[in-house]
Amino acid sequence: MMSRLRSPWILLLPSIVLMSALFGWPLVHAVLEAFRGGDGFTLANWDRLFDDPYVLPALRNTLLLIAIVVPVQLVLAVAMALLMQARPRFAGGHFYLWCLPLAISELAAGLVWLSIFDNRGYLNSLLVGIGLSDDGVQWLGYRNAGTMLLAVVVAEIWRATSLVFVIVVAGVQMIPRDYDEAAQVFGANLWQRLRHVTLPLLGPSLQVALILRTILALQAFAVAQALTGRDFPLLVGETYEWYANLQNPAVASAVSLIVLAISLATAVFYLRAVRQPEQAR
Repeated sequence: MMSRLRSPWILLLPSIVLMSALFGWPLVHAVLEAFRGGDGFTLANWDRLFDDPYVLPALRNTLLLIAIVVPVQLVLAVAMALLMQARPRFAGGHFYLWCLPLAISELAAGLVWLSIFDNRGYLNSLLVGIGLSDDGVQWLGYRNAGTMLLAVVVAEIWRATSLVFVIVVAGVQMIPRDYDEAAQVFGANLWQRLRHVTLPLLGPSLQVALILRTILALQAFAVAQALTGRDFPLLVGETYEWYANLQNPAVASAVSLIVLAISLATAVFYLRAVRQPEQAR
């Protein structure tokens, strides 16, 4: 009897050890580092962090990026998945074309969009060529916070919508067609079928997509770094700045704990807000 009770834990033991080594110990170390000083427990690292002029703009920019990018990507991914469900011509080609950005690294994507939004980039060349501007627009100028945000948002939407799309496509394929056909028989239009049939049954997939995409948006760094440098600070960029350039792991750990807290809060929110209906379980 005891061997039967222990067997599940024995099977889970390698995973528990691996997760503890990869996530548990780094988390404990980050907490200790953030609250540790020369004389033991201290809040000096946090005071130094919030005295930095970049940290509050980085927090604001990160939350703003999430608030814009994640909903837009979710809407685009659902629309693309429904189009794939309609089985258009060359559906396989559409799928691979839309998933192509997944094969491109963040830094490479940032450099691609830098060649577009740069002062002498393709976009300004187009605007000047068609007579809409004399000298182009300073899209990435440090005084133009709005256009810098626009450039980072466009680059992130192009780069990472495919991740949400793949997850949503998998969820759509798991929905039995009988539900949609039954709704059509009872006279439901496209919007009603989407609202009352498709989206509720996509709950688990939407949970996964929202949690993963929000966490990845919190970790956005390379794209913004390539486009704007530190003129458009983000939280993960500040972690890198404090750790690598300012040589202060304690403050870097404090920034990473802020990212972790936001990640956990948004994950709990999504798990509560997007639930699978009882009848679909």
